[in-house]
Formats: sequence, structure tokens, C-alpha cells
Amino acid sequence: MPWDQVFTLTFLVAILTAGIRLATPVLLAVLGEIITQRSGVMNLGLEGVMLMGGWAGFATTYYLEQSTGLTELSAWIGLGAGIVAGLLMGLLMAVLSITWRTDQVVAGITLVLLGQSLTTYLYRADPALAKARVTGIALRPIPGLSDIPVVGDILFNHSPVVYLSVALVFLCGFLLFRTNWGLQIRAVGENPAAVATSGLNVTRLRYLCTLIGSGMAGLGGAVLTVVQLNLFIEGVTAGRGWIAIAIVFFSRWNPGLALGGALLFGVADALQFRIQALGSEAIPYEFLLMLPYVLTLVVLLFGNARDQTPAALGIPYVKGNR
Repeated sequence: MPWDQVFTLTFLVAILTAGIRLATPVLLAVLGEIITQRSGVMNLGLEGVMLMGGWAGFATTYYLEQSTGLTELSAWIGLGAGIVAGLLMGLLMAVLSITWRTDQVVAGITLVLLGQSLTTYLYRADPALAKARVTGIALRPIPGLSDIPVVGDILFNHSPVVYLSVALVFLCGFLLFRTNWGLQIRAVGENPAAVATSGLNVTRLRYLCTLIGSGMAGLGGAVLTVVQLNLFIEGVTAGRGWIAIAIVFFSRWNPGLALGGALLFGVADALQFRIQALGSEAIPYEFLLMLPYVLTLVVLLFGNARDQTPAALGIPYVKGNR
């Protein structure tokens, strides 16, 4: 291991900068799932939702680029396609878990299997996508702030998607804890019978939150394939949907803490990529590949979120029950 290359300011800046970018898809999925779970619906199908969003976003971007030549506009439309794919998966989850009141764990696993199998089929059915690459979205350094030594490179030299994701952290926190709508969401996740008694529609609220959460997870998948990797392969999410669910519990359903959890995963992911790039044979690459997931799970084990779990999480609401 060339430690002289590791313990340098340049290496640290590169790790933190890449970590923020790599955290973005997971962060989007986490924020969406926080809203969903706050309403009492536990969507364990994020892995499948992100896969569908990733495929839809990439395929849309690629074919638009080929037909129009408009690279960045195609990427933004592709991100929109990722949201639409996520919404469709969310609608399926809502029908299964809210309308039909099936077991939410089973419904979530169904979404995972559907996303994995359907994206594999669509990918293999179109040979053009196997070798396809997209341009994505260029970096947008913030004038003035990006020129600050060290901090400028780490925080203010990213694509607009990264800035948007950070803004969503504050927006979600504000909506959940500072608005009447957020109060309704938290109430329906704690005591849906009381919410129904007050005249609010529990089914409508849960449907809306499930769709929002799945749409954001679909966007996260599209950001991964369109903005970060610029390609799509089978199983491209590589467990990020499951990590997002773990971070939701670690963050105690708080968007601010979720940002920290996503950054932890992103930095660990960036670290294993950088160490592999250095060509060290002292550490098996298999260990480096699992490092981000191990660190995330270790932090989860030391966090106790039981006392803050929404009381009605995972429990279907039946009208008239209390």
C-alpha cells in the first residue's frame, strides 16, 4: 500500500468530493423513504424501484441523445423518466400494501424481484444499450465559492443534481416538521384511526407519500446511471436500495441525520474506489468492495431507533379499527 499517496491533502479532498457525489443517489432514495415510512408504509422495494428508475432514465437519455444531439437536455428528461418509472413502481406498492392490505414486507420483496427481472429483460432485449454511453450533466462550480481553497473543491464543484439533493434535505425537514401537511403525515404514521376521525383521508395520504418516496427513489436510480456512471448494466444499483432502507432507520426518520448516513456510505464507496485505483495488492479487492456496506451496517447496529419508530409502520389501516 503506497501510504505516501494516501496521507495527503490531495487524496483527502478527492475522497470527500467523490463521496458527496456517490452519496447523492442513496440520499434521494433515503429522503423519499423517510416520507413513505413516516406515513406508516414500509417500502422495502427500493432496490427494484431504483433499478427501474436507472434503466428508464438511461434508456430515455441515450435515445434522445442519439435522435436530437442535445446532451444535457436529454439527461434532464432522462431524470424525469426515472421519476415516472419510480412513480409507477410506487403505485404498484400502494395498491398492494394500502388498497389490498398485503404484507408490506412481501410487497416490497415483490418490487425488488420485479425490478431486477424486468430491467434484466429490457437490457438484454436491446443490444444497443449494452455498449451505450451517455454524456450526462456537466459540473457547475459555484462562482466565488468554488475558488475557496480545499473547501471550494469539496463542497462547491458539483453537478446541479448534487446541489438539488442537498436542498431537498432541508425542504423535506421543513415540510415534515414545520408544516401542517408534515404533521398530518406523521400523525397518519402514528395513529391512522385518529387521523381518520379528524376527517382526513388515510388512504389518500399514504398513497401520496408512497408515490413521492418511490418517485425520489426512481430519481436516485436515474442519477446513478445518467449523471454518475453514464451507463447501465444489470444490477447497477448493487444494493444501494437496501442501504437506503438501513440509513432510514439509522437516521431515526430525520432528513438531517439521513444526510450524514448517506455521506458515510458515499465516502466509504469513494475510499474503496481510490484504494483500488492505487493498485494495492495488500488489501483484497473483494474486501474493498464490501467496505461501504460493512461500515454502513456497523453504524446502524450502534444506532437504536426503536423509540422513534412510527407506531403504525408496516400495519395496514382498516377503516373502523383503532
